[in-house]
Amino acid sequence: MKFIVSSSYLLKQLQVLGGVINNSNTLPILDNFLFEISSNQLTVSASDLETTMTTTLEVESESEGSIAVPAKLLLDTLKTFPEQPLTFVVEGNNTVEISSNHGKYALAYADGEEFPKTVNLSDPSSTTIMGDILATAISKTIFATGNDDLRPVMSGVFFQFSQENLTFVATDAHKLVKYQRTDVTASQVAEFIMPKKPLNLLKGILAGSESDVLIEYNESNAKFTFDNVELVCRLIDGKYPNYEAVIPKENPNKLTIDRTQFLSSVKRVSIFSNKTTHQIRLKIAGAELNISAEDIDYSNKAEERLTCDYRGDDMQIGFNSRFLTEMLNNLGADEVTLEMSLPNRAGILNPVDGLDEGETITMLVMPVMLNS
Repeated sequence: MKFIVSSSYLLKQLQVLGGVINNSNTLPILDNFLFEISSNQLTVSASDLETTMTTTLEVESESEGSIAVPAKLLLDTLKTFPEQPLTFVVEGNNTVEISSNHGKYALAYADGEEFPKTVNLSDPSSTTIMGDILATAISKTIFATGNDDLRPVMSGVFFQFSQENLTFVATDAHKLVKYQRTDVTASQVAEFIMPKKPLNLLKGILAGSESDVLIEYNESNAKFTFDNVELVCRLIDGKYPNYEAVIPKENPNKLTIDRTQFLSSVKRVSIFSNKTTHQIRLKIAGAELNISAEDIDYSNKAEERLTCDYRGDDMQIGFNSRFLTEMLNNLGADEVTLEMSLPNRAGILNPVDGLDEGETITMLVMPVMLNS
């Protein structure tokens, strides 16, 4: 088995796949890339049993076969090469020899048959979405997912497809983000929960991508196909909580404010907040927003006044500043609205501008009890 491939082209593809491989694997074979050659096409796969990613490269070859090559060793070697053709030759003594312009490097390989087989989706439903839209949907929601092992459904992003729109939801019970696109639809209604790791991989590859992504899914797995890449992952099992029920419908108090100004004030004031609760207090009266925080243990306190546009009753409400900062950071708008009803009901954050046609985003943040 022998093939010739450009070093930088191979490295670029392998770095994408490298994200799948865990630092410590229970099965030693998972520390490898699977190389499969068949007439001028090299198919490389990486897997952690939950997620498998495959990419196809054009190479010069007349042979066929499959081997598993140590991923870290190969990546470290390729990073050091300037652009040049590399020749891979599989030798009889279980080593694969790489020849470059200046030298030869031999690495031990394992039998390709030992590598776990990719799951074939039986009877999948499918929908197509532009790569950049999917990457945006992921980055707008993934920060709100939980890390609680006792509630695995909340550790992923909920995909909800229908004939009218596509909806992506993430929550950790303290904050919730709902991202919706009405300009992209699916042929049939479907719901599934995607784990974080494959989503982060997709987000990295698809940002700014113009190519279409075909999403196929059934009860247990989802498959994303685009360009020369295919990613198959196991879905999170379970029923997603009814998120619509927690979004308050009646919010008479509405605050409109410049996002950057609000964000930098919250960041500054939160430095003086209690280190365990991160509590900040918003006090709104007329056209003035008063943001304050106090750490009684250390006698630290801060207070800032901002002008804002406010319609509603004067009120005081407490929030965890970390959640508020994360949400404001994830909105690209110049102005945002914060809608509230009572100090013990969730606040709703919406961007006023900066959205594409057919794009809506709603962020919900739970208040914290104020010690008056």
